[in-house]
Amino acid sequence: MVKDYNVHFVNLDPTVGMEIKKTRPCVVLSPSQMNSALGTVIIAPLTTTLRKYPSRVELRFANKFCEVCLDQLRAVDETRLSKDSSGRLKESDIEKIKDTIAEVFEL
Repeated sequence: MVKDYNVHFVNLDPTVGMEIKKTRPCVVLSPSQMNSALGTVIIAPLTTTLRKYPSRVELRFANKFCEVCLDQLRAVDETRLSKDSSGRLKESDIEKIKDTIAEVFEL
């Protein structure tokens, strides 16, 4: 089962225009129950190109500084995800993501 706030490598191709490309680590944002019921997951890609946009959350994962790109959210079929998770985000990073999502979408 694909669990929320785990990081998986996801094949994001094909893409169009300014969408983030290639296979890269992504955070699963959709709840685990939804993932198992639908067969799709909502993800946010990670990038090591730090832009400091207000829609991005900077964190350290797998010994690298990176940003969670909340401006690049997308739903993907779970077959795009690597079989094994690369790990789960720290609770403090999860809270930062939730707070940023609330700000971006004015919740």
